[in-house]
Amino acid sequence: MGIGTSIFLIAVGAILTFALNASVGGVDLDVVGWILMAAGVLGLIMTTLVWGRRRQVVTTTAEHPVEYRRVEERRDVAPPM
Repeated sequence: MGIGTSIFLIAVGAILTFALNASVGGVDLDVVGWILMAAGVLGLIMTTLVWGRRRQVVTTTAEHPVEYRRVEERRDVAPPM
């Protein structure tokens, strides 16, 4: 579950719990709202934990670093004396 879905579930649950005073036969909308909010919070926590692990920095070092050097030999210049 992503962050957006979690926030959506929290918002719908809050609307059902706090803003709606309707009754549906045999279903308590307050309880449904609390369940949706709990699922949203749980999904938000789980998503945060999963993304937190993915963002760890991993550094690697080469055992024997390679160094490149360009060597040019000029034949048109007299050797130093």
